[in-house]
Amino acid sequence: MKRANIFLTVTALQTDATQAVNSKTQFAQIEDYKIAYRSVGKGEPFILCSRFRGNLDDWDPAFLDALATKYQVITFNYKGLASSTGAPHSNILGFAKDVVDLADVLGFKKIIVGGWSLGGWVAQIVTTEFSERILHTILIGTKPPGKVEYPLEEIFINTAYKPDYTIEDETILFFEPKSKISSEAAIQSHERITERKEKDPKVKPELWEFYGKCHDDYANDPYNSRQKIMSTNIPILVISAHHEVCFPPENWFELNNKLPTTQLIIIPQAGHGPHHQYPKMVADYIDNFIQNIKYDG
Repeated sequence: MKRANIFLTVTALQTDATQAVNSKTQFAQIEDYKIAYRSVGKGEPFILCSRFRGNLDDWDPAFLDALATKYQVITFNYKGLASSTGAPHSNILGFAKDVVDLADVLGFKKIIVGGWSLGGWVAQIVTTEFSERILHTILIGTKPPGKVEYPLEEIFINTAYKPDYTIEDETILFFEPKSKISSEAAIQSHERITERKEKDPKVKPELWEFYGKCHDDYANDPYNSRQKIMSTNIPILVISAHHEVCFPPENWFELNNKLPTTQLIIIPQAGHGPHHQYPKMVADYIDNFIQNIKYDG
């Protein structure tokens, strides 16, 4: 595949070691468009791919700060979405290429790649199509490539496409409404996220169709990624929840004994965003996995 011409930004990479809520939005120039990103912490580079409709503000800063004690954590907006410029991608490979292009601009030869929900699809395509760049893959609240047996729940669709989310909507989408523990965590996470003063633009509704194109491409799996993760030697960690309204963990169960490097954690009384409910615990799971399961390549 032809590589893009990439130019280093004039401004040096800035990092904030402790406060994701105060991290500055920066821009990586890639050909004739810019990828918006933020960086927090120091250490091995760890690029996180965002969810459907997610922008730079939609990561819980407590989760980013917990990871940033050990890693340089990069969050970003896909091309053409939120504060990134250019035309949005129409396939999952384009979304994945944003990760590699950003890594190139920032001077990262190898990275840890992570993704939440739709971002987990992106992270898996980065892993299978740019495997030489990946040390570890971290997947949160997502599904494997190709067709899956267990669909998302109707309540997720009915809620996910609302123009604006209330705390009640966020609880349905990312937590477990039946659990008092999870419902209280939803309020706390919401409050942490809204502390941020510098706001990122939301993804415009007229651009949501590009996520649908990304989904269809991922489900059709023209890259044979499902088979590729069955033979990879890159360590993969999947973190899910007992009540996943979007991507039930049962879709991973059917691949038991077929994924040689994948480990699965399921968190009780939690939903689609376990890292927002338990930011430090999930960050600790991730760090323990990275430190103890090494790439054999």
